[in-house]
Amino acid sequence: MNFVIFYEKPGCKTNEKQKQSFRDAGCKIVERDLMNHGLSDVELHEFFKNMPVTKWFNPNAPLIKTGKINPTTLDKETALKMLMQDPILIRRPLMVIKGKKLCGFNKWFIEKLLDIKMGLNPSMKCESEANANSLACSA
Repeated sequence: MNFVIFYEKPGCKTNEKQKQSFRDAGCKIVERDLMNHGLSDVELHEFFKNMPVTKWFNPNAPLIKTGKINPTTLDKETALKMLMQDPILIRRPLMVIKGKKLCGFNKWFIEKLLDIKMGLNPSMKCESEANANSLACSA
């Protein structure tokens, strides 16, 4: 059985669908609250290795959507400090799968890594993107 440590924002409908897709594929999920993750800055940074700073941020976070924070202007140290102070800014989910730390949900990569097929639509967007009036992932 495949095990997935899944850091999520509690109540996020998109994260719920992602977890269900893992379960439907026979995986065991260990849920973690991303808003109270308890990770050190070094541990958090491990999820972003080899990713540009702009990909570290949740594009649906209110401070990003309103333009109060522009990830394209941030260096790694400043960005990491902001993510540690305000976890709603972190792109999710964060996952640990077979010892690999992942940021964001890449269905194709996950299927290859776990040798599974997932029922989740690969083009599924966060519900707050699909419905501009939705607060599913933005708060």
